[in-house]
Amino acid sequence: MTASRFDALIVGGGLVGATLAIALGRAGLSVATIDHQAPKPQLDPRFDGRGTAVAYGSKVILETLDVWRHVDEAGPIRDIRVSDGPSRLFLHYDHREVGDQPMGWIVENRFLRQAFERSLADTPAVTRFAPMSVAALGQDNDQAWIELADGQRLTAPLLIGADGRKSQVREAAGIKSVSSDYHQTAIVCAVRHEQPHNGVAHERFLPAGPFAVLPLQDPHCSSIVWTEKRDLVQGMLALNDEDFSAEMTRRFGPWLGNFTVEGPRWSWPLTVHLATRFFSGRMVLIGDAAHGIHPIAGQGVNLGWRDVAALAELLVDAARLGQDLGSPDLLRRYEHWRRPDVLAMVAATDALNRLFSNDAAPIRLARDLGLAAVNRLLPLKKVFIRHAMGVLGDQPRLVRGVRL
Repeated sequence: MTASRFDALIVGGGLVGATLAIALGRAGLSVATIDHQAPKPQLDPRFDGRGTAVAYGSKVILETLDVWRHVDEAGPIRDIRVSDGPSRLFLHYDHREVGDQPMGWIVENRFLRQAFERSLADTPAVTRFAPMSVAALGQDNDQAWIELADGQRLTAPLLIGADGRKSQVREAAGIKSVSSDYHQTAIVCAVRHEQPHNGVAHERFLPAGPFAVLPLQDPHCSSIVWTEKRDLVQGMLALNDEDFSAEMTRRFGPWLGNFTVEGPRWSWPLTVHLATRFFSGRMVLIGDAAHGIHPIAGQGVNLGWRDVAALAELLVDAARLGQDLGSPDLLRRYEHWRRPDVLAMVAATDALNRLFSNDAAPIRLARDLGLAAVNRLLPLKKVFIRHAMGVLGDQPRLVRGVRL
C-alpha cells in the first residue's frame, strides 16, 4: 500500500489540534489532521450558550497565528471577583494592576470554530481528513503511521495526540494516566441579566462547587459554568426555564439582577487526569490528551494552547536545522518545558476546588481571611493575575507575540 508522507500527523481537530496544525503549516511543515467530526455541523451559526475563556497569553498566540482576526465577537474580562458564599470578604483582580490589556476574553464557541475554519482554509500545508476515524496507528524506529478507516495510510516522523481525555494516541503509545472523580457535574448555559456585567467575571464559591459568571460581548449576557453535586443535576436540568433561572439567581445573588436562561443547557461530569508521560517513542500528547483539569479557573484549553506554543517552537526550529522531528531529545525538551506549568495548574485547581467545597466553619473562616489578605497584597495579586493571564514564567515565542 502506498503511504502519504507528511512532516507531522495530528489526531484530533479541536481547538488545540487545529491551532498546532495552523502553527506548523504556516511555518512550512506539511501536516495531516484526522478528526472524527465533520467541519460543517460544527459551524452552526445559532447561539447555543457555550463559551470558551481565552486568557490574554492565548489570545496573543491566536493573534500571532492570524486566527484572532477572524473572531467576530469576544467579551473582555477586565476584572475578576472571587467570593465565598455569603461572606462579605472577597478577592478582586483588576487588569489595570498589571497593564492596560484585559486578563482574557469569553468567546462563544461558534465564533471560535468559525475563526479556525477560516484560518485552516488559508493554510494549504494542512491536509484535513474529516469526518474520518483512525482504524489503527503505531510507530517504527524511523516513523509513525496511521491507517484510516477508508484504507489510506499516512506516515510522518511524529504523531501528535490532540484527541481528548479518552485519547486513542495515548493508549496506542502505552502511556498511562492517573485520574480522580470529583463527583461533581458542570452545568453550562448562557443567561441574560438585568444589570450590565461591565466586563467583570465572577467566581462565587458555594458548598457544591464554584458558580462562575463570565461576561460575553453583550453587556447584559454572560456564560454560566455552574458546578453542582452530581446527584442533583438531573433534577436541575429538568426544571422549566423560569425555575431554572430562579435557581441560578438564588445562587449568585442580586448583583446583576434576575437571570433569564438563553439557549440550551449542557452538562458534563468533572474529573481530573494527568498522563504519566507526555511522549513515548514518536508519539506525543497535547491538550486534554495529556491533562484535564477542573474548570474552576477556566484554564483547561489555555494549558493546551501553551502546549501548542512550546511544541510548535521546538518542531519548527528543528525542521529548519534538518533534525528528526520525532527524536526523543526533542520530545523530552517539550515534556520538561511543559510539565511544571501543567503540574502547577492541576495542583492549584484541585486544591481550590477541594478547599472551597468544604463548608466546615473553621475552614470557611480561614479561607475567607485568606481571600481578604491576598486582596490587600498587591505584589502577590500581580503574580496571580499574570498566572491567570498565562504569561508567567518561561513562555514560548508565540505567547510573547513573536512569529515562529
